[in-house]
Amino acid sequence: MKYIWRALALVCLCVSLLNFASVSAQEELVYVVPLDGEITQARFLALRHAFKQAEKEGAATIILVIDTFGGTVDASDKIKNLIYDTAIPVHAFVKKAISGGAYVALACDNIYMRAGSTLGAVEPVAGGEPVTDEKTLSVIQSQMETMAERRGRDPEIAAAMVRKEIGIPGLVEPGKLLTLTAARALEVGYAEGIVDRYTEIPPLLGMESPRFTVYEAPWSVRFAIFVQRPVVSAIILAIALAALVIEILTAGFGVAGIISILAFSAFFGSGMVVGLAQWEYVALFILGIILLLTEAFIPGFGVVGIAGLICIVLGIILSASTFAQGLVTLAGALLLAALMVIVAFRLLRKSPAWNRIVLSTAETKERGYVGPKDLSALVGQQGVAATPLRPSGIVALSNGERVDAITEGLYIAAGTEVEVTGVSSGSVVVSPKNRKE
Repeated sequence: MKYIWRALALVCLCVSLLNFASVSAQEELVYVVPLDGEITQARFLALRHAFKQAEKEGAATIILVIDTFGGTVDASDKIKNLIYDTAIPVHAFVKKAISGGAYVALACDNIYMRAGSTLGAVEPVAGGEPVTDEKTLSVIQSQMETMAERRGRDPEIAAAMVRKEIGIPGLVEPGKLLTLTAARALEVGYAEGIVDRYTEIPPLLGMESPRFTVYEAPWSVRFAIFVQRPVVSAIILAIALAALVIEILTAGFGVAGIISILAFSAFFGSGMVVGLAQWEYVALFILGIILLLTEAFIPGFGVVGIAGLICIVLGIILSASTFAQGLVTLAGALLLAALMVIVAFRLLRKSPAWNRIVLSTAETKERGYVGPKDLSALVGQQGVAATPLRPSGIVALSNGERVDAITEGLYIAAGTEVEVTGVSSGSVVVSPKNRKE
């Protein structure tokens, strides 16, 4: 009897394991990847890492949660290519997809929108103003039309999101960019459905037992995304430059030097993480610093110092996402750094550290400091060289005064009659009397 119970228990255990394996086999991994904030090179890097993780973990599908007003054209296009290159289906869940966000959404296999969300307005912008360059507009329009055709959507609607002059009856008038609401997108075939949350999407795709994993970028990428924001990068660069100036003007190596090193490390390090700042750009910047330090030991400011400044400027600008962005970041950082230095020195005046920058000791007569005597009244006086002048020595003037004297390069023997012709550095300048005559 005991053996019978053991056999039954073993059978039940096997059945349970088979059921568990069956359920596990039916579960399909859904990788949820957020795309929020500004679309930058750092965002692209985060998405590339997320897609690699999804492939590594055997995800059945990727849901890209889009909530953005857009970003750089270059980063948006890289994300589009990333979506095309992955073997896993990528579906967009749109909370807000404007400009670059809509560009990315159209690259996805399917688009699902939340009620109240919008999609469109892909007109490129530079410096806060719409881009009017025909070449740029034509390229983006053709890319949008190609993406629409690839997913079986009307390419004319995609073109109307890029160009204001394109009007579509019942959708948008000429002179306005097309932006679709969720309901309108569903109506014209630019959305496969309207859902409240991304968890509702897998059943619409035929997935019965989805298992969700929400991707979270590594801290290094999150830090890089934060630092690569234009305003943040300008502030960090300004801190680095201001601290460098303060460190150069103060004796020794102190807190300002440490702050400068940390700030420059954050600026260039974040760029290297996202693939903007290459080693050669960092090396160019370091070379500029070395040249400036070398110039500090050379009188005046010459070729070495100018070359150092050029290397520093190029190293900073080339580390930005675009040359124009680098110029803007550097200009803003220089203005902010100048303000920081002014404020810092005003605060330092009230602290003991000011004595390390400015010599506060006064050279007074009471302390034994005596300035050179004014000898200008002696010009025209005559006398005799009391010692040989080679070219300096002592002259006995006709008024009985003995003064230090120099010649204009001539050798004058002792006893020669001389006349004072000028004054130089606390000495009188003399010439032979007979020569003057």
